[in-house]
Amino acid sequence: MIKRVSIALLLFALTTSCVSKKIYNDLESKYADLKKENRSMADENANLLKAKNQLELDGTALKSELEKAKSDYAKLKSDYEASQNKFKVLQDSYAALEKNSNDALQSNMKKNRDLLEQLEAKGKALAIEQERLNKSAQRLQELEDLIAAKEASMKKLKETLSKALNSFEGKGLTVEQKNGKVYVSMENKLLFNSGSWAVGAEGKKAVIEVGKVLGDNPDISVLIEGHTDDDAFTASGPIADNWDLSTKRATAIVAILSENKKINKQNLTAAGRGEFSPLASNATAEGKAKNRRIEIILTPRLDEIAEMLNEIN
Repeated sequence: MIKRVSIALLLFALTTSCVSKKIYNDLESKYADLKKENRSMADENANLLKAKNQLELDGTALKSELEKAKSDYAKLKSDYEASQNKFKVLQDSYAALEKNSNDALQSNMKKNRDLLEQLEAKGKALAIEQERLNKSAQRLQELEDLIAAKEASMKKLKETLSKALNSFEGKGLTVEQKNGKVYVSMENKLLFNSGSWAVGAEGKKAVIEVGKVLGDNPDISVLIEGHTDDDAFTASGPIADNWDLSTKRATAIVAILSENKKINKQNLTAAGRGEFSPLASNATAEGKAKNRRIEIILTPRLDEIAEMLNEIN
């Protein structure tokens, strides 16, 4: 349309060359404006065409999605109806089961209540037993601590005795700790003449040193054992045999220890074992010398430990 108008204006201008310059210029300006407008409308038309094509594509996609949605809806509807039918069947089955099993359910509920009561009773008994075990464990720990303390005390006692009797080292005197006890062993050459139960001066000094340590440890039980070799006792007098001699020698040591007022006499015990507990073979002179001895066996008082054991048991 704009093109036809432009051509008409041009023909008119050529045929009317006598028209004034001003009119020509106006027409030429309008032509330019119309040409510019034509280009703008052409661009707008192209954009509209592009938008139209895009809308057609979007419409096609939406249509496809709509068809898919319809298909999904139909499937969901079918599944829902099938689920409803199954649910109805389950409801009917459950109703029949509930009706038929009510008695069994009541019986099971009673059994469950009885079982719960039994479990509660066992739980209470278990709690009581656990409390007892906890107390026993605590007492056991206290017992272990007490035993450890006793062992430490005996170790210290052994060290104290070793230090106090250091000057008698090499003279037939030994101090050792074993089985929770401390053993002070003194050979007869330090204490007695052959066949005698009278303690010599040097031996008495050793026994007195032992007594000083015992006086500072009133909770120690003291067993003094006399030992001989297997040579038969043949001297005449009040001694009948080796057993009698070993006992006399043990009581001689007790008499010296009893002079110490700090020692509790109730802690002292004298025993004679004759030749029946040798340290070495009596076949040699060296073995016989080792066997002729006094052993002072120091044991911690175990009353408290015995009480704790009774409590645990």
